[in-house]
Amino acid sequence: MEKFSQFRDRGSGIAPFLPVPRQSSSAYLPVLVFIFVLRCPIFIAVTVGYFLVLQWLPVGSLARKALLWMILGVPGIWWVDLRIDGVKRGSLAKHHALRLPQPSDIIASSFTSPIDALYLAAIFDPIFTASYPSTRQVRRITLLGAILRAFRSPRAHPPPGAKLVDLRTLIEAHPDRVVAVFPETTTTNGQGILTLSPSLLSAPPNAKIFPINLRYTPADITTPLPGTYFTFLWNLLSEPTHCIQVRIAECVYHSSRHPTPLTGPGKSFASNLLETLQTDELATSSSTDTLTSTDEPRAGHEQSAEERKVLDRVSEALARLGRAKRVALGPRDKIVFVESWKRRHRI
Repeated sequence: MEKFSQFRDRGSGIAPFLPVPRQSSSAYLPVLVFIFVLRCPIFIAVTVGYFLVLQWLPVGSLARKALLWMILGVPGIWWVDLRIDGVKRGSLAKHHALRLPQPSDIIASSFTSPIDALYLAAIFDPIFTASYPSTRQVRRITLLGAILRAFRSPRAHPPPGAKLVDLRTLIEAHPDRVVAVFPETTTTNGQGILTLSPSLLSAPPNAKIFPINLRYTPADITTPLPGTYFTFLWNLLSEPTHCIQVRIAECVYHSSRHPTPLTGPGKSFASNLLETLQTDELATSSSTDTLTSTDEPRAGHEQSAEERKVLDRVSEALARLGRAKRVALGPRDKIVFVESWKRRHRI
């Protein structure tokens, strides 16, 4: 992988675009093949049946969520480790309205796998959007579009003729729904948080932005490379079980009039005090990862100090929750990486 050393973050050495290798021993290959052959037709039947027929039936949100959990259950995604900032284990019911995204709120999710969108749909039933590094507006997409987007090459600009809208307008048009944003705009292997798109800056000042990070064990079901459909299916369906670690941070507001809540005594992570100190530092000196990225705002899209502070808070929260690093790389870097990878491999 020395050929791709230029796509490592200079500060941390992290390469967020390289695939995660499979860890299973070849001695278990017959067993893995048996599990894959057993699950694959069931998974395809349930998934195709849902997106072609079941999702269009007037069955209600609860029934749709149950069907999505069936899709997650077939490949063995049974264990979800959920932790929420400021909430002790077993006390979520007391803080539900304050600590979890509600209608008119925004989810700023990490983006590593097609399972990201599937899990968010099964829990929050949000409106999914596609973000781009060149604009603050977003494009509304379906759940299937969000899943397939995890297999596609990144785009620096929206496709020609795409219908774009800002988050404020989308929330006003659908006040009874949560809106999901993938601000990194493209997938990674989960080891680093890319420079964020400015799309979050189009949110209204009173909207709550909830950073959510999803990590997977094993981590080989991430799809940092486009077009890896079969590799993903093999890693997903041949492994006996998978675990999702879901971390939800306290909300961030797109306005200094609504400061991010301070750390309380019931904080879930010991590092929350450090996060508060890091947030203060970001107010005066933004991360060099953000400032040196090739995905800086272009002319006419400059960000104010307060706007940069909002993106820094979200980025820092995603990195802390995922135990990752912020990297000075963005979707434009991945576009160049993919072209370089294609010259050496066929994908």
